[in-house]
Amino acid sequence: MVEDVTEVDQSKPSIARVYDYLLGGKDNYAVDREIGDKFIDDLPGSVAIAHSNRQVLVRAVSDIALHGGVRQFIDMGSGLPTADNVHQVAGRHAPDARVVYVDNDPIVLAHGRALLEETTNTRVIRADVRDPEAIREHPDTVSLIDFEQPVAVVLSAILHHINDDEDPRAVVSYWRDRVPSGSYFFISHFRTGHNAETSEAEQVLQATFGRGRWRSDEEIRELFCGMEILPPGIVPAARWRPEAADGVAHVGDADRELTVWEQLIVAGLAVKR
Repeated sequence: MVEDVTEVDQSKPSIARVYDYLLGGKDNYAVDREIGDKFIDDLPGSVAIAHSNRQVLVRAVSDIALHGGVRQFIDMGSGLPTADNVHQVAGRHAPDARVVYVDNDPIVLAHGRALLEETTNTRVIRADVRDPEAIREHPDTVSLIDFEQPVAVVLSAILHHINDDEDPRAVVSYWRDRVPSGSYFFISHFRTGHNAETSEAEQVLQATFGRGRWRSDEEIRELFCGMEILPPGIVPAARWRPEAADGVAHVGDADRELTVWEQLIVAGLAVKR
């Protein structure tokens, strides 16, 4: 674990740590806070994207565990542990749920393993989402996930960090082809806003991390190729099943007008038939 942490380059911002900062976390460095403050100070309201995405993830995992009956989850680009992690949400509805977290940031691996030290049904592995074969064949994945049974593949706010030439659709298709019928795919993704504010936000991400692509509704829909997208379809995260699985609303009035920022993170859930 110490070895993992020593690999962290504190001079370079991390997607996971910037996101942690925007959510009010403490596991970040000055370089991450500098980027986060650009959004907070220069693009007021943009932080709503991070919160809206976190809330929809909780609702989706609850729904998959409670109504979908799935007991296995692979969370790609999971980020730093925060409140209501996938294993905690799934575990509330299915105590036997098994979760593999995947991230390529060494600090995520260190913090995740510390958090889950005494948890037998959860693993954290360091791997790149763009290398699904390495994830599939990782010993921790092999030991925990039974690919003969339905699996929930969680791609929460990660595919927009994959460039077009890296083929994010192929990443999804890899997993679709290797899980059985009854498996679920949850995707949330930055959506093209076609306005000055969102263009600036996209430019900040690209300039900071040297990658990233906000996509159109149709491009996001194509990521679910070959699967049945469930109601309400691909919609702003705050509009995706605003009533949680337990019937308690977590995002306010579903009919309220969304901010321009809340409209920029969309979510969808699909099932492989």
